[in-house]
Amino acid sequence: MATITTIETPTLGDRSYVVHDGRIAFVVDPQRDIDRVLAVAEASGVHITHVFETHIHNDYVTGGYSLARLTGAAYHVNADDDVSFERVPIRDGDVVTVSDRLRVRAVHTPGHTFTHLSYVLEGEDPVVFTGGSLLFGSTGRPDLLGADHAEELARLQHASAHRLSTLPDATRVMPTHGFGSFCSATQTEGDSSTIGREKGVNPALTTSVEDFVAQTLGGLDAYPAYYAHMGPANSAGPDAPDLSLPERADRAELRRRLEAGEWLVDLRTRTAFSAGHVPGSFSFGLDGQFATYLGWLIPWGTPVTLLGETPEQVAEAQRELVRIGIDRPAAHATGGPEDWTDGPLGTFPRATFADLSQVLHHRPVQVLDVRRVGEHRESHLPGAVNIPLHELLDRLDEVPAGEVWVHCAAGYRSSIATSFLIANGHRVVCVDDNYDESAGRAGLELVTAS
Repeated sequence: MATITTIETPTLGDRSYVVHDGRIAFVVDPQRDIDRVLAVAEASGVHITHVFETHIHNDYVTGGYSLARLTGAAYHVNADDDVSFERVPIRDGDVVTVSDRLRVRAVHTPGHTFTHLSYVLEGEDPVVFTGGSLLFGSTGRPDLLGADHAEELARLQHASAHRLSTLPDATRVMPTHGFGSFCSATQTEGDSSTIGREKGVNPALTTSVEDFVAQTLGGLDAYPAYYAHMGPANSAGPDAPDLSLPERADRAELRRRLEAGEWLVDLRTRTAFSAGHVPGSFSFGLDGQFATYLGWLIPWGTPVTLLGETPEQVAEAQRELVRIGIDRPAAHATGGPEDWTDGPLGTFPRATFADLSQVLHHRPVQVLDVRRVGEHRESHLPGAVNIPLHELLDRLDEVPAGEVWVHCAAGYRSSIATSFLIANGHRVVCVDDNYDESAGRAGLELVTAS
């Protein structure tokens, strides 16, 4: 029986897999920071001989190419993928004998991309590595190659799910996406699954193709802008990242970089940021989807300086950023805001929905909802202006004048938005609270989708 180690990347909502028989190992969809994969192999005392990519990824830079080069493993990428590096081309139905106990069969499962492959580990305890095809109660989204292809890919995704459903019911399903990843068409359910379970819960297997296509396309919302850079990077064969600390910046250097229009990114919690920060810096705490939102918002190529309490925080942020192709921060600084500027610190108030409810009884204030359009449509406060966070920098002129109370779903995005707004001269109160749990309970009227 094969041993399977799952390597989680929760901030991107992805998983990679190391599979071995006690001696030989293969890897499915490794992330850019391959030291995690190598550590698993070393701890298990196994040699990696094969690396499999399910597809050319849209949400992260792969580590497959560099892992294969470092270990001498065969790098299996769909023969129909247009890549600029040498690989072992693999097609639907090909069987790879990794070892006498590990046999892997490729299954063409288009839908997330046209050339998507799933990999079946055959034997008494079958497993299917489904990448962005069949997820837990969902499927990979079909629109990442452009709206023109979305309907065709949605139909292909439905057919691919039914093809996978012919596997034995006990076959374990192990996807790459779907744990908070924007590559998922809908929210996924649970932490494990089998083909048998998916037959009962997955819309791709419980609804007609027409209903599935309509529901899938109708439910799609925005996805991160940095995705546009991932396909080209992965097709080029990305090298292993440099995770050494960038140069250290003093107060004068930080001021110079800020005045030059570079981004100073504060990695501390939003609570710490609100209590004191370098004016003009932006709040992207490591306690949330740091890389997703930074990569979504930053004009691509803008130099980034990381501000962390410790070198370990900076190193963690670097690791997150290389996964989406931001390879080298321009500089870093550690300590606290008093170490980063000679001037007065910026602050802003934080509040709850109960506070907002009380304020609205006494004076009018503007409410800015920075959730995505689909979230706002489902439920929102009357009169709230909806500018999704990822559109905020391009729509600053639409932010209401006067005192603005900013909210999202749980506080992380509203803190990011607040940092942008105060850097642009707005007077802001950041609602750091859970919308679903607290807004209605606080007595606020909610407008819900009919």
